[in-house]
Amino acid sequence: MRYLPHTEEDIAQMLRVVGVDTLEDLFAPIPPDCRRPSLSLPEAKSEWELNAHMDGLAAKTTPAGACKNFLGAGSYEHFIPAVVPYLLGRGEFVTSYTPYQPEISQGTLQGIYEYQTLTARLLGMEVANASMYDGASAFAEALLMACRITRKNRVALSRAIHPHYRRVVQTYFAPSGYALETFSFLKDGTSDPEGFPKETDLAAVAVQSPNFFGCIEDLWRFSEKAHAAGALFVTVFTEPLAWGLLKNPGSQGADIACGEGQSLGIPQSFGGPGLGMFATKMAHVRHMPGRLVGKTTDLDGKRGFVLTLATREQHIRREKATSNICTNNSLCALCAAMYMASLGKSGFKALARINVDKSMYLKRRLAQKGLTPAFQGSTFNEFTVKAGPEFAKKRKHLLKKGIIAGLPLAPYYPELADHYLFCATETKTRKDLDTLVSEVTS
Repeated sequence: MRYLPHTEEDIAQMLRVVGVDTLEDLFAPIPPDCRRPSLSLPEAKSEWELNAHMDGLAAKTTPAGACKNFLGAGSYEHFIPAVVPYLLGRGEFVTSYTPYQPEISQGTLQGIYEYQTLTARLLGMEVANASMYDGASAFAEALLMACRITRKNRVALSRAIHPHYRRVVQTYFAPSGYALETFSFLKDGTSDPEGFPKETDLAAVAVQSPNFFGCIEDLWRFSEKAHAAGALFVTVFTEPLAWGLLKNPGSQGADIACGEGQSLGIPQSFGGPGLGMFATKMAHVRHMPGRLVGKTTDLDGKRGFVLTLATREQHIRREKATSNICTNNSLCALCAAMYMASLGKSGFKALARINVDKSMYLKRRLAQKGLTPAFQGSTFNEFTVKAGPEFAKKRKHLLKKGIIAGLPLAPYYPELADHYLFCATETKTRKDLDTLVSEVTS
C-alpha cells in the first residue's frame, strides 16, 4: 500500500478527488498577500557558526535578570520556590499526556484533582477544571458558557477588563452570533455598576478584579445587579495572588470565576505558557468546557481517579460538544498546585500582603515626586499614575538603563494619555523601588 503519491498521475487523481485542478488551487482560500511564493533561506551553517549566529540574535534583546521590570498588566514576576521546578522536572510529570487510560495514569489524575481542589478553595467555588489555555481564552469560554446556560445572546463587559482579554472575546464571539457590549469605568478607576444595560436578554455581566488599572472592584454589587437583570455574573482576574487577601469571587456572588494562573509558579518565559483557571458552581458543571477529574472507588473499594467529564468534540459527537478547547494543561496545572501547596494558606496570605506593601510604598514615593495616583480606589500590586507629557521621553531614557518604568495606557485608552501602570511584587527590594523613584524624578 502506498501512503503518498509518487507520480503525476497519483497527484492528478488526488486533485480530482478533492475537486480542484492544480496544487495551487488548494491554497485559494488563503489571501494572496498572506502567501509566500518561495522561502529565502540562508546557506547552511556549521554547528559553531550557528551558535555564533544565535548569540548575535540573543545580544539584540535584554534578559530579564539584567533589568528592573515594573510591568504587570497580566504577566507578573514572582519568586518561585526551588521545590517547584525540581518536582515539576521529574520524568513522570514532564512526559505524561492526557490521562485517557486511568489504570496507568493515577499519578497524573491525582495531581490534576489536587489542583482542582486548591483552585476551588482559592476562588471560593464548588468545582474547577484544569484544561484552559490561558486567562483570556478561559474568559471567552466563560462567557460562551453563560450564553449556553441562560440561552441568551448578549454579554456586557467592563472596559476596565484587560484590553487583550476583551479582544480575545471579540474573536471568539465574531462567528457565534452573540452580541458583545462594553460599559465604562468611573473616575475612581472602578467599573460603573449602572453602566450595563438591564434588558432581560443579557446572558452575563463580566468584571475584572483587581482590574486593568489595578483597582479592586466591589464584586458583590455587580453580582446583585447582574442577577436582578437575569444574567450570570462572571469574574475574571489576571493576578490570582490577590485572592490571598481579597474576599474570593464565590463569596461575592460570582457564578463563574476565571483568569490567568501564571503567577502561581509559572515563569514569564517570553510570554508563555499560561494557565487558564476556571471554576463555577456545581449546578453548571455540565456546561463547563474542558476536562474534570473526579475521585471514585474501584471494584476492590480502593480510591481511584478518572476523567469524570470531558466535553470536547473528540470525546462526543461534534455537534453536541460543549467546547472544542483541547489543551492538556496538566503540567502547568501541576506547577500551580505545587506552588499553592508549597506556600500553604498562611504563606499565600503573607506573600499577598508583601505585594500590597511593596506596591503601596512605591505609590506613595512616586506621589511625593509628582507622579500622583490617577485613581483613588484600593489596589493590590498594581496602580495607575498620571505623569506629564515629558515622561514618555524619560521612560525611553530609563529603558536604556535597564529600568522598565511602567506601561503607557494611551494605546489602550486614548482618554488616558500620559497615564502609566506600575507594578511592584515581592521581587523588588526597597533599594529597587527607591532607585526607580530617583531615576524617574531626576
